[in-house]
Amino acid sequence: MPRLTTHKLARLALLGFLLTFLLARTFVLLIMAHEVPNMYFFLHGTHVHHLNYGIFLLAAVCGYSVFARPVGRPAEVAALVYGISMALTFDEFGMWLHLGGSYWQRTSVHAVIIIAAVFGLFAFARSIKRFESHHRWAFAILLVALVGFGWVVGLAGTRLGAMVGPKLDELEAASSP
Repeated sequence: MPRLTTHKLARLALLGFLLTFLLARTFVLLIMAHEVPNMYFFLHGTHVHHLNYGIFLLAAVCGYSVFARPVGRPAEVAALVYGISMALTFDEFGMWLHLGGSYWQRTSVHAVIIIAAVFGLFAFARSIKRFESHHRWAFAILLVALVGFGWVVGLAGTRLGAMVGPKLDELEAASSP
């Protein structure tokens, strides 16, 4: 069996994170647009948001990882479930900050971008111990590129929010029980 590395575990977490985020956003949009049946879970009339599923999954996978210290295939599964639980939780990050706020808050998308970037760094970056001078230059260039990318994403998000934000808010208001 090939050696299990932090990079491989981070790639699995990143995969679970990105797929779950995309699926969650897609399903919420389809439910709100009445294209699929309402699959939300209600407990005594209260909508249980998927960030709660993520929190419980995070608690379970972290407890399992600390106490069982999995290796091999169980560690890979734990990394994948960790990514899934992080996506479920951070997809609704804006709702942590503004209880009762809109699902479509940009804060949530920003949090998801940051978490994905961190997973990406762990998944694909060289170990700090193996950094050489040309890696430092590459890191500096990457940092400048990331700041520029963040600025462009911010501008694009503002424009996109102005274009589709009112429609999403209207869709969300129409789908509320």
